[in-house]
Amino acid sequence: MTDSTPNRPFNKALIVGAGPSGLLLALLLSRHSIPVHILDSASYLDQQPRAAHYGTPAIPEFIRAGIIDSIRERGLVLDTMCWRRPDDHSYIAGFDGSRVLRDVDGHDLRTHCLVLQDLDQIMLDEVVKLGGTVEWEHKVVGVGQDEGLGKAWVEVELRDEGRKRVEGDYVVGCDGANSMVRRSLFEEEFPGKTWDAQIIATNTYYDFEAKFGWADANFIIHPEHFFMAARITKDGLYRITYGDTPGLTREEYLARQPAIWEKILPGHPKPDEYKIVNFSPYRMHQRCAPKFRVGRVLLAADAAHLCNPWGGLGITGGFVDVGGLYDCLAGIWDGKADESILDLYSEKRIEKWKTIIDPISSENFRRVSDNEPHTRLERDEFLQQLKKAETDDVYLKELLLGFMEVRYDFTQHYRDAKKGQ
Repeated sequence: MTDSTPNRPFNKALIVGAGPSGLLLALLLSRHSIPVHILDSASYLDQQPRAAHYGTPAIPEFIRAGIIDSIRERGLVLDTMCWRRPDDHSYIAGFDGSRVLRDVDGHDLRTHCLVLQDLDQIMLDEVVKLGGTVEWEHKVVGVGQDEGLGKAWVEVELRDEGRKRVEGDYVVGCDGANSMVRRSLFEEEFPGKTWDAQIIATNTYYDFEAKFGWADANFIIHPEHFFMAARITKDGLYRITYGDTPGLTREEYLARQPAIWEKILPGHPKPDEYKIVNFSPYRMHQRCAPKFRVGRVLLAADAAHLCNPWGGLGITGGFVDVGGLYDCLAGIWDGKADESILDLYSEKRIEKWKTIIDPISSENFRRVSDNEPHTRLERDEFLQQLKKAETDDVYLKELLLGFMEVRYDFTQHYRDAKKGQ
């Protein structure tokens, strides 16, 4: 992947983290003939159960990255989503996205689903095919830059070779919630909060659709025994995420799981009636870094901000970050923007976190963990909107496409943007 045009404003982007955001950024840049170099501390792609559902605002990034067809071939598209009561699992409100999102200006903008390790593999294969460099077992332990020289770098620790410096024109931290790149900029400063709640994410075979007629994605409201059950593969694998008591060990959570599921899942199943493939406890956070740009060092996705997983705004918002950062770097590369557009990237993506991602994801969790599930509908504007939309497709489309507000078009700030209007 080389570019024969001389005098480009920069030569290479150094991306820390071979997770979904780092790989998507690398793929978008590679398709624009911008050289990329990815570093990751692991030996291979992460296989733990993580995000699997990607909302409407992320779909344009998959389209221009050239992977939308692969996602649909290997994964699936979700149509129906609903919220249910805890005792009899009766339907409260929901929607069928196929009615209004299947064809929006020629694009299918329904929620797409593919387990993250498979999506990562698709993107990794494409990046390598396009000439991107990926180095595993490169643990970043420090970050530096010299604005005068127009360079940034990371210090990496190798298992058998000690430390070395890897340079680039920009360093982009896509290294997750515990980002070393972010820590190098702000140490332990990561404003926000950690929820006083424990979440257990599993990938499980249990046929909610055939046995109980459930939707593609289901949210059960309860102050203690809230859970989500959503399809993630064509062969019937579901993501079941549920709450448990904070502060226990993984072994204790595993021991408690059968009794909890027998109590809360439809059909009150015994362990021989389902098959758990993955099991992962984690805590939930709402946090945002002070800045997403400090000189030639940039942050995106979980390295920049966190939110709880209810509603998928974490992974979706991260992919939208990456698409915006790509537009900024491509604009600089093409001479259509100067480096000040990166300050705008920081400003606008923080603004979107504060005004959309944080408040909506917070309300999503408050909804599913509500103390009075039987009266939630009467107190919940969003559920009321869904009820109204059940018989009004125009209103439903407007409601669902409203989430596209999390995006921001940085190309409008290109030097030639006004000429094209």
